[in-house]
Amino acid sequence: MVLKTENSRLAGPDVPHKAPMHGVSCVVQSDRLHELMPSLMPLLRREPIAVDAPDGERFYLVDASHLQAWSMPGAAAPVASPRRGPLIQTVEALADQLMEAEYQRVRTGEFSEGSLVIMRNRLDRHILPALGHLPLRQVDRAAIDVLMSRLRDEKASATTQSQYLVIVRKMLKLAVQEKWLDSAPELPRIKVAHKPRSALSLTQYQRLLRTAKSLHRRGVTAPSLKTGTGQRSRFWITPKYRTLPLDMYALIIFMVNSFVRPSDIKNLRHRHIEVVHSHHAYLRLTLPESKRHDKPIVSLQPAVRVYAHLREHWASQGLARPDDWVFLPQEKDREHALALFNFWLKWVLREAGLSLCDAHGQSLTLYCFRHTAITFRLLYGQGIDMLTLARNARTSVEMIEKFYASTLTGEMNVGMLQSRRAQKKPRDWPGV
Repeated sequence: MVLKTENSRLAGPDVPHKAPMHGVSCVVQSDRLHELMPSLMPLLRREPIAVDAPDGERFYLVDASHLQAWSMPGAAAPVASPRRGPLIQTVEALADQLMEAEYQRVRTGEFSEGSLVIMRNRLDRHILPALGHLPLRQVDRAAIDVLMSRLRDEKASATTQSQYLVIVRKMLKLAVQEKWLDSAPELPRIKVAHKPRSALSLTQYQRLLRTAKSLHRRGVTAPSLKTGTGQRSRFWITPKYRTLPLDMYALIIFMVNSFVRPSDIKNLRHRHIEVVHSHHAYLRLTLPESKRHDKPIVSLQPAVRVYAHLREHWASQGLARPDDWVFLPQEKDREHALALFNFWLKWVLREAGLSLCDAHGQSLTLYCFRHTAITFRLLYGQGIDMLTLARNARTSVEMIEKFYASTLTGEMNVGMLQSRRAQKKPRDWPGV
């Protein structure tokens, strides 16, 4: 196959005419092909060769048989391929094309910028070092196995391996769609064991709340963890943050009664919250989009009380305006604010005599409050259906079934299992 490109990162006005280019073995003049064929053949087995024709066109040889045919004296110049768009010859070039396609999805809101950054990092860390130099036609099961061996050597989890294969599958699908490949090789199947999300039991939750309230009221000073004058890769705890603020106590109640993610807490401003008093009192949270979900969240009633208390506290200091942060409004670095909450959580857990990990060995982080909120609704919410819960928590029914409902047993809701729906008996009811 001989292809020409008019718009490729492999050639262009910003590339010197004779200089070897990224993704190409070398650049040669067409009239020297026959002379150089013995030395070009080994190069072509690894990477394409760029050929400059007398008329100024640039062609790319990607197959040794065409090199032999075209290099014969008197051979006609190749016919350019009718395919349009960039010439994609190697996995590395295909990866760039995928990144461009995903960037366009970011611009239209179909793909998050954070996911794009993760994709770029995974490409650079393992995929391109293992596959980037290969021509597309050489991407087979054996080549994929090289990538998988690399991931296993790094002790990557099954979930991580699966996520890498998602990117490889996207690249191959793009290559097939654009007819750069006739078909995609079969990829290995990774069996991912879904671990239930870490959540607190009702007893643990109550003990954590009592401990947080006590530490705040007594003004207890945290141990000198993460303090000192040495260099820190993340952050250190300044003296003013070594006593537990009201915000931490309020955060525990708020998250368990509002289903929000830690990233929502980081970005939450007063203008995102509307207090609603109707038949039920609740907060309507109109948060920025997260994980492709943008619908409002409805809180439970305890969140109304704790929010009013926290807002009154910060209003006395002039920090409860619509654009002020709800939690730790004085902390402008919101990543640091989130890190502080994680530090306080570990402190309160230790003081409460609770483990820093759940029964499955997973660390308890701020996310455990969201998981606790969902689990409590499944356990104690009367007659709540999965779809309503999933939409309000900005997740899917599938995620709830895999990661939350999987830990529940029939005995936990024995009362609901034995309940009977109240109905009016029809007039001709025969009785039992």
